[in-house]
Amino acid sequence: MARFASSYEPTLDHQQLHSRELMQAGYDLVCDDSSIPGGGSTACVGIARPDGSLEVANLGDSGFAQLRLNAVHHYSDPQTHAFNTPYQLSLIPPRILAQSRTFGGQPFADLPKDANVTNHELRHGDVLVFASDGLWDNLAPQDLLRIVSRYMLAAQAWEDSESGVKVGEQLDALTGHDERGPGKAANSTLQSFLAATVAGEAKAASVNRKRDGPFAKEVHKYFPGDDWRGGKMDDICVVVAVVVGY
Repeated sequence: MARFASSYEPTLDHQQLHSRELMQAGYDLVCDDSSIPGGGSTACVGIARPDGSLEVANLGDSGFAQLRLNAVHHYSDPQTHAFNTPYQLSLIPPRILAQSRTFGGQPFADLPKDANVTNHELRHGDVLVFASDGLWDNLAPQDLLRIVSRYMLAAQAWEDSESGVKVGEQLDALTGHDERGPGKAANSTLQSFLAATVAGEAKAASVNRKRDGPFAKEVHKYFPGDDWRGGKMDDICVVVAVVVGY
């Protein structure tokens, strides 16, 4: 997807690259790569534009949240075929397809066209969190907000005021985009710190057997007799963007 996006050139008939289109391009390139025998992946792809708009295509149980001034402004709903069976972009080896035809059944094979596309307005100070299901299985949106708010307020990127929480004057500098231009190393910006912190909190919750996370609550909802307790260990990937300028 990065390769396709970096080489994309608008035309008179096609001015903007869209998130589902970008997902499709990445999927096509993977399917055409003979070195990849097979596999599957959920996907959450966002494109932010200079006018302050954000378009997100989400397929499966990865997802994103938009946090604004100590509130959850939006979060994506997972796409699943059934409990714990998310939509996935799949590359199915011919051997597996042959086995399915022999023994019956059909592997799930979702496509970028199945992704849910949403559009959002960005504001100065918004925090966008894109993450794999390893985060969402262990932290609810309100848990995420609590973690992010704690550090945004501590860093004075958000500030308490008489009229409520407002964006702090330090935000540009903290994100590495003050009037002197990008000056911070990538691993010392506010957004990189938030990403690492959120991922760490999700991992800690995943191995905590005393606190039921969102996945455990879903298990109890669909299977009341199941004794699942605590978090769910899984791959955790987190990308955080902090909006500056709108």
